[in-house]
Order: sequence, then structure tokens, then C-alpha cells
Amino acid sequence: MNRPTDNTELRQRLLGVKLKALVGDHLGTAVDAEPSGFRSGSGLVVDGRAWVLIDGDASRSLGPAIAWAIRHDAESLDLIAETATGLLARRAGYFSFPISVWFAEDRLLLPVVAEPHAPLPAARDEHTDLIATIEAGGAEPCIEHGVVTGEVRGLEVCRVVDEPTIGRLIDIGEIELSGQLGEPGVRLEVGVGVNDREAFQLLHGDLPTVDALSGVVEAVRSHRSADAPQHPLNRMAPERFLRWEAVNDPARVDMVSVEPASAPVPRPSMKDQAPAVAVGVDDGGRRNVLVFSSGVDLDLVPFALDAHAALAAWGDTELASEITLHLRDNDLVSITRDLAEHAAVTVRCSTLN
Repeated sequence: MNRPTDNTELRQRLLGVKLKALVGDHLGTAVDAEPSGFRSGSGLVVDGRAWVLIDGDASRSLGPAIAWAIRHDAESLDLIAETATGLLARRAGYFSFPISVWFAEDRLLLPVVAEPHAPLPAARDEHTDLIATIEAGGAEPCIEHGVVTGEVRGLEVCRVVDEPTIGRLIDIGEIELSGQLGEPGVRLEVGVGVNDREAFQLLHGDLPTVDALSGVVEAVRSHRSADAPQHPLNRMAPERFLRWEAVNDPARVDMVSVEPASAPVPRPSMKDQAPAVAVGVDDGGRRNVLVFSSGVDLDLVPFALDAHAALAAWGDTELASEITLHLRDNDLVSITRDLAEHAAVTVRCSTLN
């Protein structure tokens, strides 16, 4: 008998044992199929049904689970998870491929009901009052999920926040941290990166200015171009750079105009890579959902379908039923097309040079 070579292999074996037990108890019969591990869980096929158990955060696991089921010639998918199950059940409903989502409670599998999209919050007036400052500093205002930020070619360089705050800092040396006071209790933090208490203490008391934001904007802009040498500033948020290109050159994506839109769920942090959403108007006046992605993302199709449904739920009732995914040529893989073919609405894949 081979011994596990590391903790990952042992974890995979334990997940396989758990999955067989859950499926066997649910079906009321012993399961002979051997589980097969993959990055985020374990799966097995019983009589044409793919059973997949997700380990840990399941919020972006639907695409990989469907891909696993397709690659194993399954006719349906039963997805078992302990987190984000309502979101998974909602996204499962966007596919013609039969999918059931279950919550594992001890040895019992409970069916999950799809959760609706949360209402889209509006930005507060005292936050939008600082948009003029963002523009004066050379950044492009962006409002997503009620949060007011300023971007340079898709990269966030400032954010309006409520005090108290401990500041933001980037560890790339050339950019300094500062902020600008707006209405009482509201502050514009300037910089790229995460909160850093030590940096805030070092810089506390400096009055933020438009000049400070302008310096950040200039430093970032010099690195955010398609032909710029590799640098941390152009490796961050590449999908938002693709969206920025489309906003400034709509013909690039066969549109007359393109405007950014909120994703179906907020991005956990600016360091987390997630597809960027936009709405484009074509020469026929139709409003189209565009989703930009960088890198191979197996959950791109479920995310895009959810984005379309979210925009409709938030009041955009004139959206065309078709969704277009925009990726760089080397990021479009066959499984993404396979997932798109199983969507309940038309999902096109388009490559960008």
C-alpha cells in the first residue's frame, strides 16, 4: 500500500472517504466507484451522476465541478459544499446541464435553495462628493457596489472610506501614501495596496492633496500599458485593464460604447483576481453584457451568467440575452467553450490581441 507523500495527498484521500460515505448514505447503497481528487475537492461518478465534494471555500467551485463532470462523461452533477451554497445553487440554475447543490450536515445531504442577488447599494452622497477630487488628481472615478474608487487604467489608486482608518500602503517603493479629508467622517485614501498601521503612523498628520494623488497616478500610468516591461503594477488587475481598453476603444470589442458595471458579488480585495464586468452598446442599440478575464479561469462562465442575471435583477431590463467573454488568445481553453455550450443562454467567447 502506498503511503501518502504529503499532507495534500492525505487530505485528498480523506475527502474521498468522506464523499463515498455521504453518497452511499444518500443513495442507500454501497458505492463501489473510486473517488478522484482535484484541486478543490474530490469527485466520483455513480450511474452517470457526478458527485463532487468541495473542500473549503466553494464560492468559485461550480465551474471546476462542471468541468470535472463533463470530462468524466457524466450526465448530471451533484455538488456538495459547506460554504456559499446559496450562491452555487443560484448559478447552477443558469445551466442546461442538470445540477443539484447539497449542504453536508454530518452524514446527511440537504438540498440547497438558490439565494437571490443582494440589492445593489448606492454610493452615499458624502462619498460621491469626493469624485471631483479624484478627477482633479487624474484618476478615473469608479463606483461598484456603492464603493467610490479612483482607477488608473483599471488599477485602483484611491478609495473613499469612512473613518477611522489605518491607511493604505504599497510595497513598491515609488508610491507614497496619503489621503484627503472630505465631509466629516469620510476620507479619500490614496495609494495602491492594503492597510498598514505602521505606515499610517509614520505619515499621520500629512494633509492629503490633489498633488499627492497626481503623483500616484503618474507613477501607475507609466507601467499600465500593453507594451510596458513586466512590473508589479501591470500584473495587478489585468482583467480590469482589458475592460479599461474596451471603455476607451469600444470598437476593440465591436461596440459603440462600453461602460463599467458592478460584478455580481464584490471583489474580496483588490489583490484578488476576478473577472471585470461591463455593458456595451452595439451599433444596433442593444445593451450587451461583456465580461473580461485574464488567465485560465474555470469559473468564468458561471460568473458571467451570474453577472448577466445580477444586472437584470438590479434594473437593467434592456439587456440582450447574449453574453460575450473577452480573453487573451492564450487564456481561452477548450473547457471554457464546453462550459459555455452548457449555459442556458448564449455565451460567446472572443479573444483579444
